Amino acid sequence: MSDSRGPGSDGPEWLVEHGIGESRALLIHGEEVVAAKLHWPGDLPVDSTALAQLVSKPAGGARGLARMANGTEILIDRIPPRATEGSALTLRITRAAIAERGRFKRAQGRVIESEADAPPPRDNVFVLGVAVRRLPGGEWDEIWHAAAAGEVAFTGGALLFSVTPAMTLIDIDGDLAPRDLALAAIPAIARWLRLFDLGGSIGIDFPTLAAKADRKAVDTALDAALAGWPHERTAMNGFGFVHIVARLTGPSLLHRFASARVGAAARMALRRAELVDGPGVTLLAIHPALKARLKPEWIAELERRTARPLRIETDPGLAIEAATAQIVPHDE
Repeated sequence: MSDSRGPGSDGPEWLVEHGIGESRALLIHGEEVVAAKLHWPGDLPVDSTALAQLVSKPAGGARGLARMANGTEILIDRIPPRATEGSALTLRITRAAIAERGRFKRAQGRVIESEADAPPPRDNVFVLGVAVRRLPGGEWDEIWHAAAAGEVAFTGGALLFSVTPAMTLIDIDGDLAPRDLALAAIPAIARWLRLFDLGGSIGIDFPTLAAKADRKAVDTALDAALAGWPHERTAMNGFGFVHIVARLTGPSLLHRFASARVGAAARMALRRAELVDGPGVTLLAIHPALKARLKPEWIAELERRTARPLRIETDPGLAIEAATAQIVPHDE
């Protein structure tokens, strides 16, 4: 991976690939990918600031609704008494917008009136990371496909991820003895929590362990595996359940697929088209559902970046996530 690294860095380093319709980031430590993040234009992460107009404010209330110039609506609190509908406000985002199956949770914000209300300095990896044309070969694809499937394998079993309105659930499946299966799952859990950029409320359904000593062993191993990852959690209960709460800064990769699967697949299709090399015409084969999601400005940007015209073919036999790209001659 050394050809994609920034100069003079021995510790963890964020590499950023600014794609079409999204930016992707991987945290690399040595030869290992230890975390990932995904940004879509319009995202409002926690502790970012936004300019908006007050749309509604119940009489005598401190809560209301604001709207940005691009139409994004934000639920706000601590509205100054003097603010009236139509007032321009500067907001600190306190909860990112999250789309879930069947509903959309608007972002929440708080009015900034003084320096004390302003968000603390935050490291934006998409600005401060090392920009590369291509992320290390295959690394992003592995994470992307795992998020699309909602399943990752480990020696002896698999983790099954489910996004629900209440929390993200992780189920553990495998053929090992319950204690062995629980302990074998922990390194994979710790790894994929970071790779999926998960936050909020997370439930882990371990195999039921009757012996208190076995539950204690799992708790100890989980403490060690999650060291350095800010969170709070419960001890394993008698049914094998552990509840984790971590800071939610924005949609995880799992939430992207739960709420915008076609949009995520359309962006990946453009990435595949951008990364093929050679002269000629880019032939992109996609499921018909993706074609309507390919914005004209995205297609124009792809042709600009590749210096090749794009030809799109639809195939209903392709899976949503199975877009393919190749170079063909101009006259084919």
